[in-house]
Amino acid sequence: MKGGEYFRLDPACLIKLPPDSELFMLPHRAPVGFDPETGRYEELDHDPGSRKREPCYAVAAFLAPGYTAVYSASYKEKGRPRLLPLFSYAAVAFYRGQFYAGGVRVDRERRQRLEGMDVGLIKKNVRSFRKVFPKNRLVRHLETCALVYGCPAAKNFFLKRYECPLPVSPTCNAMCIGCISYQPGGACPPVTQPRIRFIPDPEEVAEIALFHIRAVKDPVVSFGQGCEGEPLMAGDVLEEAVGLIRRSTAKGVINLNTNASRPDVVRRLFNKGLDSMRVSVNSLREPFYAAYYKPRGYGFKDVVASIKAAKRAGGFVSLNYLVMPGFTDSVEEADALLRFLGRMNIDMIQWRNLNYDPLAYFRKLNVRIERNAMIGMDTLIRKVRDEYPEVMHGYFNPSKQRIRRARTAKKDPL
Repeated sequence: MKGGEYFRLDPACLIKLPPDSELFMLPHRAPVGFDPETGRYEELDHDPGSRKREPCYAVAAFLAPGYTAVYSASYKEKGRPRLLPLFSYAAVAFYRGQFYAGGVRVDRERRQRLEGMDVGLIKKNVRSFRKVFPKNRLVRHLETCALVYGCPAAKNFFLKRYECPLPVSPTCNAMCIGCISYQPGGACPPVTQPRIRFIPDPEEVAEIALFHIRAVKDPVVSFGQGCEGEPLMAGDVLEEAVGLIRRSTAKGVINLNTNASRPDVVRRLFNKGLDSMRVSVNSLREPFYAAYYKPRGYGFKDVVASIKAAKRAGGFVSLNYLVMPGFTDSVEEADALLRFLGRMNIDMIQWRNLNYDPLAYFRKLNVRIERNAMIGMDTLIRKVRDEYPEVMHGYFNPSKQRIRRARTAKKDPL
């Protein structure tokens, strides 16, 4: 399904369900499939294999990191269903003993593969880090992220590898409908990972950032995590922390995941030594961006100004492009993306699945996409590669070595 329209799955769009993916049952949503005998899409209101007409429900796949959905699961809402939890819902199929999903691999890095995350080692390192950082509140916060919420970024910090998360801000200047860390009182669905409740001192931030940079061969440290608001709201802390880090070492990438709402703060951060910025967008068209982010005190023009400031400073800029099949691959959105890439000199697109109820998303944006106006996510990614071969593609914030390899090759080999 895309945008409420049903499609027969093309085998070319199917991949074996990747390791670390999950299967979700969708309550109050009947599965819809294609009946080759009637030539129609049919809704199943009960299990056809059950004599007692037991109910059945649609199933979706939550794809592992590094994979982007090309179709949402097909279903028909029954009654007045509650909003689905804040995950993504890719089409899933079962054939000859194997599960398959509608998706495409966009990043081959094993950064968040569960098989490399030894829980016993993580717990052991949590205990040892308490001795190394006896008074650092940010380390205590990351312990909860790793051990309670299963955050892969926090786990990697305790495993001393890849990217270290640096949450700093309990507040935000947007009210994203799909925010995973804050929903207004009693809203449905509940958050998946509550926000940090304090603003760490610059010294606390720099202490763990420097520890990670020195311990890891090709490190990345990042402000702006799922367990916080907008890091630019704590701009003074970020600025001082970046300065402390860069006065000690030039190694590694200091990255900012952000809504890019405050170009003045972005400018100061790059002057202090910030290396890269990942800007989250669901659309490159202002009305649809505003419908999702519900910005307060800033607009899409500020996002553009922040990107320009980063590029003038020589920074590396990624789009954290939140993908919803049927919308992202619509003709008008594809054209908007290609025009944006043409004028903004973007370095990378991270094709991230948007964690939101698929049908509710189109209702929230108040948009209806005609069936013949959906070009397909695989076609869109291919068009970007053809027209802008210098743009990297992926899912994770790249390290210095990966950026160097991609630029040497003139394209990103995933």
